[in-house]
Amino acid sequence: MTKNTIWVTGAEGRLGSALVQLLSQDIDNKVIGTDKAEVDITDMDAVDAAMDVYHPTVVINCASMSDPDECEKNMVEAFKINTLGARNLAMATQRINAKIIQMSTDDVFEGKSGIRLTEFEFPTPKTVYGKSKLAGEGFVRELNPKHLIIRSSWVYGTGRDDFMTKVLDHAKKGESFEVPMDVISTPTSALTLAKFVEQMIDRTEYGIYHASCEGSCSRRSFAQYILKSFGYDERLAEGVFAGEKSMSTLLENLMMKMTGIYEMPHWTDDFDAYVQRHKEAK
Repeated sequence: MTKNTIWVTGAEGRLGSALVQLLSQDIDNKVIGTDKAEVDITDMDAVDAAMDVYHPTVVINCASMSDPDECEKNMVEAFKINTLGARNLAMATQRINAKIIQMSTDDVFEGKSGIRLTEFEFPTPKTVYGKSKLAGEGFVRELNPKHLIIRSSWVYGTGRDDFMTKVLDHAKKGESFEVPMDVISTPTSALTLAKFVEQMIDRTEYGIYHASCEGSCSRRSFAQYILKSFGYDERLAEGVFAGEKSMSTLLENLMMKMTGIYEMPHWTDDFDAYVQRHKEAK
């Protein structure tokens, strides 16, 4: 008997693909993964039609325009995907009494305060990406009481190109590259984040949860750790200062710690496990 019918949007991305793979391992789940080609979440009629066909008990929205530079160049498209798409899914899930899990980001914070950011800090994003994701959060909160908003940071893994992929591309060519030393956050693997999301599907926990690994590092330190882990020269990652783009977004998983639902690993342990899985898969 099917326990949950779970619709994952953005299923070809890093987190979406990890979620589809993980959730499909439970034979009691019916997992439907879609990307824009199957269902365009910015089209309300398409979302309503899909909802009536799939009849999900839970929708996990991983669809996102997440490249900050692309968002700055294409503000309308960024808000269309990150805000309007979230609104459409929130309205449609509320109509059929389904739960919505909206995936969000540490970029909803400006990153200039220097403090660890709990779920109760007031977000003041400065980028189009951050503003569009925060606006999407707002629609989800307002339109479906059965909502869960999960923010994470520096998610890496399978799917589209990410920071780790770019670092390794340079390394394979023996190219040095510049990485900021004053952009600080916490790397989190897509699988570890997916495992937390899995834990929340059947719970009656609603609201905002932060879900990043423990610890922190700069972009340069992360690049050096990637290089070292895969046997490349750490000196390929040349440190520079980001200037006005410097930021520190250290998410504190306060709700997770208060409820005792889950415990995120330290980011280095998480990355070591990722590298081990990568080597075993070869």
